[in-house]
Amino acid sequence: MTKYITRATLGGLLALAGALTGCSDSSEALEDNPLGELKPAKEVFGKATGNFSAEEWYPGGQLGTTEKASYSAATPAVEKLTSMMNDFNVGEGFFEKLYTFDQEPRKGLGPAWVRNSCIACHPSYGHGKRQTEYRANQIGNGYLLVIYHPDDNSFVAEVTGMPQTQAAAPFKAPIDESLISIEWKTVTAMESGLPLEFEDGERYSLIYPEVRIPQEAFHTNPKPSNYDVRLESTIGIYGTGLLDAISDEDIEEQWKKESKYVKLNPAMWDNDAKTFKSSAYYTAKYNDTGKYHGDHGPLKRFTYAMTRGSLQDGAGSNAVWNITNVTRSDRNWLYTTSAWAQAMSEDPEVIASIKADPKSPYYADGTEANIATAVRNLLDPATNQYDNEWHNFTPEMNDKQYYQFMVWHRGLAVPAARNLDNSDVQRGKELFNEIGCAQCHRPSWTTGKDEMWIDSSIKAYAQSIGKNATDLLPRYPGQTIWPYTDMVQHRLFMKNDLRTGWCRTTPLWGRGLSRRLTGADDRLHDCRARTVLEAIMWHGYSKQSDGYRAAEKFYHLKKADRKALIKFVESI
Repeated sequence: MTKYITRATLGGLLALAGALTGCSDSSEALEDNPLGELKPAKEVFGKATGNFSAEEWYPGGQLGTTEKASYSAATPAVEKLTSMMNDFNVGEGFFEKLYTFDQEPRKGLGPAWVRNSCIACHPSYGHGKRQTEYRANQIGNGYLLVIYHPDDNSFVAEVTGMPQTQAAAPFKAPIDESLISIEWKTVTAMESGLPLEFEDGERYSLIYPEVRIPQEAFHTNPKPSNYDVRLESTIGIYGTGLLDAISDEDIEEQWKKESKYVKLNPAMWDNDAKTFKSSAYYTAKYNDTGKYHGDHGPLKRFTYAMTRGSLQDGAGSNAVWNITNVTRSDRNWLYTTSAWAQAMSEDPEVIASIKADPKSPYYADGTEANIATAVRNLLDPATNQYDNEWHNFTPEMNDKQYYQFMVWHRGLAVPAARNLDNSDVQRGKELFNEIGCAQCHRPSWTTGKDEMWIDSSIKAYAQSIGKNATDLLPRYPGQTIWPYTDMVQHRLFMKNDLRTGWCRTTPLWGRGLSRRLTGADDRLHDCRARTVLEAIMWHGYSKQSDGYRAAEKFYHLKKADRKALIKFVESI
């Protein structure tokens, strides 16, 4: 059954498709770059130089690194198999192109949604860009609204966890985005006491957002109360298949090591038992055997809050459903709320519009009372996700299409490192380690056997063609990778910090290409840092920050050394 009452004109949306997809592919070979700064002479690339080993040129290992200046290139593991590369290219379309109401192959948008395409949040597959207003259709707006109760950090129940500001007619968006305000404020003094001027006289400034959504912006019944709002921006999605290939045991060992020195998130870590809590794992049994961590699936490791794992239950797998509200066989219900369904069933304009259209799936017998009942029950997840008279949605993304999307997602390569033969970059690496940055931004990992968890949709597709699902997806066993993250959550205690304060250490690999590939270098969870320097100094905003000591030491460096460390971060 269709989820809509009308068929919107798609001309305007389709006209944007070229702009959205065209910006995603800066994939010229590094050695062909006219700027001459991305890759050194061929006799140097891939060889040990200074304090860099030969393998550090390949942050994604031999199976996961591309020598293209690109966030969208396929890994060598994908490229070597023609059939997998074909699926990768099809899957890429599900990320890059607009979703529509009823046109194949990307049909099923709505009835309420966050964005109408994936790439709208991930410009050129990278980090979102800083915004001064919240507009869902603004290209490069990677922001998700985080609306929560400050008393206990719980999400409000009246809108979805990834709040929606768009809806198909005749429905009204759960939040009227025209009433959302984003005000950027400047830090006038560091809570830690660090001056806003370095000892050599160079000044820096830090900014942060204040976001407000008035209660009247919510088209829900009831409307939320006692809430606060934060922004979270998307991060680069390249290399996530390699992070998925790190074994749970190795990540747990890293948490255990750090638990001796810093407080870890009690929602994830049992400090007395020195092990993860059951809440740190995906709760489904590990594929057919149930052998992995008892009755639990793989370790959560994606998103700032580490709420998702493995990649097949990761941020992208989840988002292709809840950002667009496109259903599939394992998520065959709408991403909506009861409060929005109730408000739409009570809205006179919504009821009148449906009453004028007997072909509407919400029409019922044409009486206002039964139209309201149909609207409430079809939009309410409490009724539409179960097998009853209201649940008859046909999956809009089939199992093969989702499989192809995941081949693409797991197959994105990490761009090769740059400038490692440069003396400043080598000095920067030395300082990065000396002042303590590497304590959280752990340079390297070795992936495990990559015996991935398989979700039901991909498992169903594999069975339909008589194949083993693990043989159908890209794998990266035994790779030395250089993501520069410890895969641990830390707190920086920043002004207007993210919801819980706990944030996974963001990988640094490839970020130095951001300005070239996306047009911006914005960093941190809400794009408050406009440069690497600002990102570092936010680590020193509070003395409670896990990164304070490293930021303090950075503050006392000479200007040439500060520049060298930044150049190193931009080269890896």
